Amino acid sequence: MTDQATEAAPAPKPVERLPVSVLTGFLGSGKTTLLRELLRHPDFSETAVVINEFGEIGLDHLLVESAREDMVLLASGCLCCTISGDLVTSLRRLYQRRAAKEVPLFRRVVVETTGLADPAPILHTLMQDPMLAEVYRLDGVIATVDAVNGMDQLDRQMESVKQAAVADRLVLTKCDLAAETKVLEERLRGLNPAAPILKAVAGKIDPQGLFDAGLYNPASKSLDVRRWLKEEAYAAAAEDHHDHEHDEGHDQGNGHAHLDRNRHDEHIRAFCLTRTTPLDWDKFADWVEMMISLHGANLLRIKGVLNVAEAAGPIAIHGVQHLFHPPVELPAWPDADRRSRLVFITRDIDGDTMSRSLTAFLGEDSAPA
Repeated sequence: MTDQATEAAPAPKPVERLPVSVLTGFLGSGKTTLLRELLRHPDFSETAVVINEFGEIGLDHLLVESAREDMVLLASGCLCCTISGDLVTSLRRLYQRRAAKEVPLFRRVVVETTGLADPAPILHTLMQDPMLAEVYRLDGVIATVDAVNGMDQLDRQMESVKQAAVADRLVLTKCDLAAETKVLEERLRGLNPAAPILKAVAGKIDPQGLFDAGLYNPASKSLDVRRWLKEEAYAAAAEDHHDHEHDEGHDQGNGHAHLDRNRHDEHIRAFCLTRTTPLDWDKFADWVEMMISLHGANLLRIKGVLNVAEAAGPIAIHGVQHLFHPPVELPAWPDADRRSRLVFITRDIDGDTMSRSLTAFLGEDSAPA
């Protein structure tokens, strides 16, 4: 082929990556009931659902036809497939069949975890596998919480706490059976201040509120930092936590019930760090590597938009425990605020410790805003 022909050849059209949502929730939290109702909803069409077993969600009344042994088409227009082998293999096969037009052209994927699952390994899979990262993008984590038994599950099961803490959307299930949910909602906001709390009654919920939690906003066809980061929620939570501790100190000795300091929630921290001075990327990267080596398993979720001295525009970062998604350079700042902002959900790591270590790596000129 001549150089002229090569120059005239059009550039390949970039692949539009499909959003993947991870549906998690503790055993008995109503996750399966929610999924069953979603599969009936017309607004849930053009969705592929990856599950462990067909029988778990009772598909008989929804079935249109069997596309393959591990895949069925549903009356709602959804595609449902079981995890065959491992998740990487299933997601690769699913996309290959879509590309070959062997299955309907689904536009999003929902992966259901088991009730005891830590969602982090699934997030790692989506971030780490090169082929998956090329065709899929993480949209967010949806966690179901039982409105009747949720308080007890959060008290007894650390996995339940972690599921709620890392979620982008929290769904209260069995709200028709619960006398009230205010105390549980307050507890969930303390764990995860940025996640909207949605309510499902008998499993029914508007699916539109569950999705589009990632950096990319399909409505505006742009990268929406403010909607994704929600750093103001962490600031408000920190203020509420301070006020609570102040009030609790005054209440001591007055016969009031106090927060149990040994419960799982007390191990979880949600906070935001800011810096006004543009960051040295190499120093910042060294700090991240150090934090991963020391605390990787306890860095439950990290999101950030950074003002990097060497970059033309802001840099978005996203990490789950010891893995980070490749940084994304954004075309422009979302507003006049040029601060670097990092939001964290951690276990047994407080914001002051993180802030001091970051300052030490960056130097005194990069002290907190």
